[in-house]
Amino acid sequence: MEELSTRYNPSDLEEKWYSRWKEGGYFEPRGTGEPFTIMIPPPNITAPLHMGHALNLVIQDIIIRFKRMKGFKALWVPGEDHAGIATQNAVEKDLAKKGTNREELGREKFLEATWNWTAEYRQRIREQIEAMGCSVDWSRERFTMDDGLSEAVRKSFVDLYKQGLIYRGKYIVNWCPRCATVLSDEEVEHEDEKGAFYHIKYPIKGSEEYVVIATTRPETMLADTAVAVYPSDERYEGIAGKTVILPLMNREIPIIQDRYVDPSFGTGALKVTPAHDPNDFQIGLRHGLEVIEVIDKDARINENGGKYRGLDRYEARKQVVKDLEEQGFLIKVEPMVHAVGRCYRCETIVEPSLSDQWYVKVGPLAKRAIEAVEQGDVVFFPETWKKVYLNWMHEIRDWCISRQLWWGHRVPVWYCDDCNEIIVEEHDPEFCPRCGSRKLRQDEDVLDTWFSSQLWPFTTLGWPEKTSYLKAFYPTSVLVTAFDIIFFWVARMIMAGYHFMGDKPFDHVYITRLIRDKNGRKMSKSLGNGIDPLDVIEEHGTDAMRFTLAILAAQNHDIKLDVRFFDTYKKFANKIWNASRFVFLNMEGFEKMEIDETKLAVEDRWIMSRLAKSVTAVESSIDVYDFPTASKTIYSFFWNEFCDWYIESVKPRLNRGAEDRAVAQNVLIKILDASLRMLHPFMPYITEEIWQRLPGSEGLLISSEWPEFDESDFDDASENEFSRIMEIVRGIRNVKAEMNIPPSSKTDVYCLGREIDSEVLKLVSHLSNSNEIGWRDEKTSGSVSAWADNENTLYVVLGEIDTEAEIQRLQGKLEKERNDLTRTKSKLENKSFVDNAPEEVVNENRERLSISQDNILRIEKIVEDLR
Repeated sequence: MEELSTRYNPSDLEEKWYSRWKEGGYFEPRGTGEPFTIMIPPPNITAPLHMGHALNLVIQDIIIRFKRMKGFKALWVPGEDHAGIATQNAVEKDLAKKGTNREELGREKFLEATWNWTAEYRQRIREQIEAMGCSVDWSRERFTMDDGLSEAVRKSFVDLYKQGLIYRGKYIVNWCPRCATVLSDEEVEHEDEKGAFYHIKYPIKGSEEYVVIATTRPETMLADTAVAVYPSDERYEGIAGKTVILPLMNREIPIIQDRYVDPSFGTGALKVTPAHDPNDFQIGLRHGLEVIEVIDKDARINENGGKYRGLDRYEARKQVVKDLEEQGFLIKVEPMVHAVGRCYRCETIVEPSLSDQWYVKVGPLAKRAIEAVEQGDVVFFPETWKKVYLNWMHEIRDWCISRQLWWGHRVPVWYCDDCNEIIVEEHDPEFCPRCGSRKLRQDEDVLDTWFSSQLWPFTTLGWPEKTSYLKAFYPTSVLVTAFDIIFFWVARMIMAGYHFMGDKPFDHVYITRLIRDKNGRKMSKSLGNGIDPLDVIEEHGTDAMRFTLAILAAQNHDIKLDVRFFDTYKKFANKIWNASRFVFLNMEGFEKMEIDETKLAVEDRWIMSRLAKSVTAVESSIDVYDFPTASKTIYSFFWNEFCDWYIESVKPRLNRGAEDRAVAQNVLIKILDASLRMLHPFMPYITEEIWQRLPGSEGLLISSEWPEFDESDFDDASENEFSRIMEIVRGIRNVKAEMNIPPSSKTDVYCLGREIDSEVLKLVSHLSNSNEIGWRDEKTSGSVSAWADNENTLYVVLGEIDTEAEIQRLQGKLEKERNDLTRTKSKLENKSFVDNAPEEVVNENRERLSISQDNILRIEKIVEDLR
């Protein structure tokens, strides 16, 4: 058997094993088991992957490796998203650094530059996915703008159009002046910002009276076409139907009544600007109001704005307010805080703008997508996201899908210049079907990125062709994604799945949380607190990074990530390596044999029961996406139970007679074998390397079976028996620590009471580093109890000590422990602390309370014995 090297070096293993797995086809679906499918949420090609991507990918890989080992025909499809507006922005910034821009290049050259960018970043993303050990089926890799997916996008648009579910209409949209494109409601991020309420007099024609309106955007008054009041508002009784003179513009506009107006907000009178506010637009439709646009697509005042023409919207605001004040129309300005919408990509304040756009009629599609989640056909993990999804779906509005960009899927619509026919077809038309003209223009706009992404679960499997993969692997099994794209993507995939496939796109949706820095701040370039996954891999190894992310992946709160955590789990990888090395070094003369249960020692029976329970617990946790519990179970079993207790327990037997040694060797190999299988989905590289040296292993670990256990493998009696041994050993160790006796120093221990099995006492003596444990009739001076039950007490002999000095020292320690206990107890009895402190802080204090209580009891007992 080739020895493991003395030092664990992750970089020696990773590239070697990834290449072997990939080239050997181990990532492709195999066997005849039930299909299990995951579609990777395709990362945007805008930048390298960050730690949030790493979390998402690691979780998916744990699931797919686990299912592969469980015998499923597992498929994990990789791919990337063209990310329209985000990529166009990134490329434009890159061009600016080179001293040019897209207008100078023109559409064709700009798209050429963007395809070059795409090739570079797709390759970077591939390399990062490989570096993280992700077992995706690279033979199935897709891109949202590859030929097959582009054809599918066209087909879906045409089908929806011909079914009356896509239409073109003039509506108020969210317009980003910087990106020069429309944004969907979900692409606008609202934040509270300081602003002002401007109270303005609108004189009533032919009288000395006036109406006061309050607005946060006085520049839009240039486009007002009415003033609206609530029908039953007594303050404005009798003025409906009258006319006001619009200040600054000297235009007559009517006073109307509309139930949209909130009498309790502002002055109860609303200026109506149909071209620059979505609610005002609806009021305008109901009352047949004129629609006047004054803010253009560059966010400047246009020719309808009179003397303010050419001013930026904020310059115009200042000038309008100045003129209102000078002409006596401005009554007062009140500071206030209100929600301001910004572009999710460039953070420019969004301008409500009237525009012709393409829309999807969402209502008919939403019904089945709502039922799917309400009835449990699609299940969210954790369940709290179900309510978030349903609340949004019940309020969903038609989806604006056209974007004024160059990068993306071009809208498959053509216009005939001779007869104005609108042609919507999957393939480019050569002539107008109505008049035969060849003067056709394709719509300049592209489709929203999410239009193609919503089709991802089935277009990646070959739709609209009825492929064997589509038949076998759709619906998919689980979607692992971030909470911030539930509306952008998850909801739309569910709607598209039912509409185009007649079935849900996935069974489960597992929502990951945000990764923050150790202080709870969002990671960002401006704060300089981001963590690059590749830097972590280089310093700590892929397996340590993966295990860290898995153990932190709580379902109900964001992750606070401290780089020191990676070091903790690199030490775990070292522990796995060194424990395996110890096992292999003690395999001389090893022969695999059927283990005779009557020959098993208590520690053998205990570890095999603990293994069975641990594997079962890990399996159950993965099935409900509870990765922290699964990881903690693995960590606790391997480090605490296998290494700290079992390996230490069997060391004497490995140096004894042939039979004792053979049994210990076989149990060690059995436990290590199952442990490597259990660890493999989490830490694939180190486990594969060790597996190759495991006596009796065949093939590669990636294709081996998951260890199977059931309740018949549980041995509670042996667990109870060995738990007693551990309690005794801990008791002796605690006394030695309390009395400052080095762990390496052997101590005398004796027992009072009924006889304890001699083999148990030998094991206790070995584990506690004590001399042979004898029996006495009564307690002797200079000894303190380390452990007791109803029948026995074990004492540690302290030797020659200054008893009074020791009691005084321990009394001081006792006082400190009691003070700590009082402080901790006070915190936990404070309802405000328990309700508002972070969960981990509260749990830390509960643990501290328990430790203090145990310490106090132990020290009190030692003092009592010394007296």
